[in-house]
Amino acid sequence: MPETAAQHGAWMHEFPGRIVVCDANGTIVDMNERAEQDFADSGGRGLIGSAVLDCHPEPSRSKLERQLETGEVNAYTVEKNGVRRLIYQAPWYVGGQYSGLVELSLEIPHPLPQFDRDSS
Repeated sequence: MPETAAQHGAWMHEFPGRIVVCDANGTIVDMNERAEQDFADSGGRGLIGSAVLDCHPEPSRSKLERQLETGEVNAYTVEKNGVRRLIYQAPWYVGGQYSGLVELSLEIPHPLPQFDRDSS
């Protein structure tokens, strides 16, 4: 039986990291359950339809504006309340057409193993 578009993207809603998706104009179009919970004080799922730029103070707002224009990737780590996270913001495409940005926020476990795949 063929998979529907809703089933194809259903994995993201229960994914343990935070996922927020915005379109090329910067409008939040989707978020998963983790993002809903983490942003509950700011509106949670009610943020869908709002401007992602309104959720970011300077200087991150200007960086995000540039990303929306260029589709460039932005990756960094942040620590808050003793929890380290990897933030990865990257473009998404439909049929090769730039469609907006996805922000993944993943908790970094302590300690995080590092494997050197280049060594023998």
